[in-house]
Amino acid sequence: MMRRILYILALAMAVAACSQDEGNYDYVDLKEPVITGLQDQNVLTLSRLQLTPDLGDADFPEGEYAFEWKVLDRNVMGEAVVIGTGKNLDYEVTLAPGSYALYFTVTEVATGLYWQQSVELTVSSSMSEGWMVLCSDGGRARLDVVSAVTGETMTDVLKGNGMPQMNGPRRIQWLSDKTDAASPYYLLTDDGATRLGKDAFEWKPEYDFAYEVAVQDKLVPHSIVSAGFGKVVVSGTNAHYCEIMGIDGLYGSAVNKGFAVAPYVGANVLATQVYAAVYMLYDIDNKRLVAYCPLLATNDLGGLNPLTSMEEMGQIAEGMAPGSGVLGNAFDAWPEGYDCVYMENTRYDPGNAKMGLTYVLLSDGADCRLYGVQLGDMLRYADCTYVLGKGSHADLSQCQDILHEDALYAFSSLKNYMYYAVGDKVYRVDLSVSPAKADLQFSLSGENITCLKFNLFQKTENMQRSYDLLVGSDKDGSGVLRVYEGRESDGDFRNVEPQKFEGFAEIVDVTYKERIY
Repeated sequence: MMRRILYILALAMAVAACSQDEGNYDYVDLKEPVITGLQDQNVLTLSRLQLTPDLGDADFPEGEYAFEWKVLDRNVMGEAVVIGTGKNLDYEVTLAPGSYALYFTVTEVATGLYWQQSVELTVSSSMSEGWMVLCSDGGRARLDVVSAVTGETMTDVLKGNGMPQMNGPRRIQWLSDKTDAASPYYLLTDDGATRLGKDAFEWKPEYDFAYEVAVQDKLVPHSIVSAGFGKVVVSGTNAHYCEIMGIDGLYGSAVNKGFAVAPYVGANVLATQVYAAVYMLYDIDNKRLVAYCPLLATNDLGGLNPLTSMEEMGQIAEGMAPGSGVLGNAFDAWPEGYDCVYMENTRYDPGNAKMGLTYVLLSDGADCRLYGVQLGDMLRYADCTYVLGKGSHADLSQCQDILHEDALYAFSSLKNYMYYAVGDKVYRVDLSVSPAKADLQFSLSGENITCLKFNLFQKTENMQRSYDLLVGSDKDGSGVLRVYEGRESDGDFRNVEPQKFEGFAEIVDVTYKERIY
């Protein structure tokens, strides 16, 4: 009862106070800016970003109003960075290449009220995107870049970055999410390997490949192949595995015991989700393909031998899930008794099993055979419903110069096509036709072809460019890069006019640097 009486008294006092309030008030209209005239921006580092916003018809003098321009990195958690404090922005871009949110804020000083507008800001450098062209300049590894941002060709971009000279260039690779995001590019040479920074191929001593190795031996990889939760390299004639399942793993001791392997690693480069990946190696001592599934050795999968013959790996898979072990019947028995000439992973997927073909070129004297093997997932949880596949087989013995000592090979992800180059000529073999024969695609008269490949793009918007054929050649001591469109031509390059880039040294490898922001 007492609480109700107190409430009534308080209400009465409030009403009385209101009735006696005869104060004077000056009401003014609030000037509210309507911010327009700002659009998403794409700028180069060290260029000037100049923006003039439209605030409407009213005047917003400095002193009464404060202005601020700030940016927030879309890919990095951190504080916003103020890049201007005037109504108009005039800023020399010193931000690192990346994707940013750009905010413009108008604040009324007296009241603290503010209005804000945001746009997207993309900062690029001349090397944010384009062809990375690895050259041998008298034996020295030299990296040139054809910029897709500016159109210019930049020569010897590693010069002066502090990296020691490396000789015998082998490959330039982009491993994306399989390595440190700040340095996702790998340079592989006869002298060793190193990572390179993401913006302008910066280099630090800790980028040396030795920091990724847990054994005392110096590893000199021919290539780095990733699938599922791991990566495999072949150094010399030994294969080494690195697990990256939630940890920054290190390459351990050789996985092959008692025999040597060829410098190739087969893996599924098509599926986006693989758990217990199956890799493939070639045993050059016993002349046979072998399968390697590192997670087989774990207790969860029975503590089995992770490195077995292809036949035994298929049997293990059948034992775990009958009917899901081996897909396809393009050949009966797994090949034995041949020398390994070449191996390449593609995204070509007969049977739509999300298992790209790995092509293996084998020879025994003049007898030349090609096998297309599909490698999947021992657990079959995600993309792959099979563990192995027998996807393709062809007798190439009648294809002219197919085993020439200087022959270069490339395999399409578009169709069951093989390409090879000898001297100045490029041939195509339709592997779905029997007997297989080589058809001349084109001849670069007076030039010697030094690089032949398909670049497997990683970004969705670029996937169809994976069908474009890349040809590096030497013309009078100068390197020439040609890019032949593949999707529209359906893999027939006879009448395709290529893009042409010149001014390189001897081209060894070419990889496209896609935007990573």
